[in-house]
Amino acid sequence: MKYPITPLRFLQKNWLLVGILCCIFVAGIYPKLGSKQGPLRTEYTVKYGAIFIIFLVSGISLKTDSIFKTFQQYKLHCFIQCFTFIFIPIYGVILIQFLYIFRVHPWVLKGITTVASMPPPVSSAVILTRAAQGNETAALFNSILGSFIGIIVTPVLLLLQLGSTTIVPLLDTVFQLAVTVLFPLMIGQVLKKHYKLKTQTLPLNTISQCALLFVIYTTFCDTFLVPETGLSALDVLFTIFSVLLMQLSLMMISFSLANMFIKYFNPQDIIAIIFCSTHKSLTLGIPILRIMFHGYSHLSQISLPLLVYHPTQIILGGLVVPQLKDWMHSQRAKRPPV
Repeated sequence: MKYPITPLRFLQKNWLLVGILCCIFVAGIYPKLGSKQGPLRTEYTVKYGAIFIIFLVSGISLKTDSIFKTFQQYKLHCFIQCFTFIFIPIYGVILIQFLYIFRVHPWVLKGITTVASMPPPVSSAVILTRAAQGNETAALFNSILGSFIGIIVTPVLLLLQLGSTTIVPLLDTVFQLAVTVLFPLMIGQVLKKHYKLKTQTLPLNTISQCALLFVIYTTFCDTFLVPETGLSALDVLFTIFSVLLMQLSLMMISFSLANMFIKYFNPQDIIAIIFCSTHKSLTLGIPILRIMFHGYSHLSQISLPLLVYHPTQIILGGLVVPQLKDWMHSQRAKRPPV
């Protein structure tokens, strides 16, 4: 028997999406509050607060045996990393040729090239996978792996496509990843093992999603305070349209390709693939762009597509989480897990 969809039931099912929309609204009213150097000191409270909490919760909730099992899923890892660093850059070149017909601003096209070359994020993809009840351990592993690979591969891709050279501060980036990701994961595992926390009774999913909402809020505060890019309103609209087209098509392609290898991937794996292989990191991306294009007068124009892509992937992720969760349950009912 299907119950009618009341406002309360809709809110319970889609509260993450509603929360994202509220974050956008509040950030638009007074963006200075949640911006870097603002009263909330988000340069510290996000990196060492919200993101730390997200991965601490992941460390508490992850089963140790699932971690070792994930290491053995080399086909899943190869699929995600190849899609991220091989397929998407090639797809970006093809998309640019298509957009060139519509006379999109050339520096926006270069910005789309940079987006296609970026590594995956280490927070949003994991949380959205968890919210959709996908393979969280695989999402976590591939987000971390992709970030490390991106430190090397992303500058090389940008060098090949845009002709700019740089040396990315490898040790500093590895240190930041260790402090904000690996360290809280280890603490979570230790707490779970020695204090025998009952994860079923703790609202871990709610805690991590609230932390993600804080990250989203601060991201939009920074986005609303972006200085003048020198682009016309039509150029900005074309940028938003291009990013939406790119994001939607990549999600559909990754879902379709993963389903072609259904004998290797179960529904939870496919959910992890959709988010991990298509999401791009703003946290790593912006520093890389600032290093590679330091002194460029067009840096803000090149950065615009990435600034648009980041909130877009979160909004679209919030939209598809309920649908993916329902799809996953229907698939599990049809066949036993792989």
